[in-house]
Amino acid sequence: MNIEDKKIFSDKWFSYLQEQICNSFEKIEIESRSQKKFISTDWYKKSKGRGGGTYKILKNGKIFDKVGVNKSTVSGIFSKKFRHNIPGAQKDGKYWASGISVVAHMKNPKIPAIHFNTRFIVTSKNWFGGGIDVTPSFKDKKEEKIFHSSLKKVCKENNKNYRKYKIWCDKYFFLPHRNEPRGIGGIFFDYENKNWEKDFKFVRDVGINFLVISKNIIKRKINLKYKGKDKEKQLLKRGRYIEFNLLYDRGTKFGLNSGGNTEAILMSLPPNAKW
Repeated sequence: MNIEDKKIFSDKWFSYLQEQICNSFEKIEIESRSQKKFISTDWYKKSKGRGGGTYKILKNGKIFDKVGVNKSTVSGIFSKKFRHNIPGAQKDGKYWASGISVVAHMKNPKIPAIHFNTRFIVTSKNWFGGGIDVTPSFKDKKEEKIFHSSLKKVCKENNKNYRKYKIWCDKYFFLPHRNEPRGIGGIFFDYENKNWEKDFKFVRDVGINFLVISKNIIKRKINLKYKGKDKEKQLLKRGRYIEFNLLYDRGTKFGLNSGGNTEAILMSLPPNAKW
């Protein structure tokens, strides 16, 4: 399979997955007797190359305070200042990238925030990356066990190193200035390029697994009662989430340096938070 076919396959998968995730989340809202639906916005690059994307946001629902599902496909040339950070871009800075990113902030503070993304990037090299992690406001050992077991299973089915990805995730989603993790981790992987067909299957399976994981996490706690002090704790945790995304997140930096849409890039930020 040549590189252009790989781009097409990846691009179509990410678009399909975006549709499935939005349908799944809207169904959860409808089952909770909510009329809230995703509002879709298309955007196009005006400079630094070609491409664009679609970000879909649902706000003020009965389940979701805010959930964003962004899919984009862009190409262009990185600035000389930024290209040294990207494998295979040092010489001419050319790139092509497609991916999907999801961040869900829940109304009920007993339900953790959920993050997922997968991407395919092409320079003079090409690779897949992505991951899943959750950020709870309250400890739940049973939930942690279920969550990590599901990720371990999908890695095992694809002959991927779950322990490596788990450790990578723990190190990545860490706030050095606070000396604390953002959440309970998950998996994080990058530069997957040994066998395109197998790597694509893994990325696809991670996406399908996200649909299952997110639905199970939400429905397990959807009817739990909470108090004002519980919401206060959640808002403080969201402050940490914002700090990480603005200070350290590589996806945020990549999007801003590749001429992406600012609103789509910052959709990961919660609607409100406290410090």
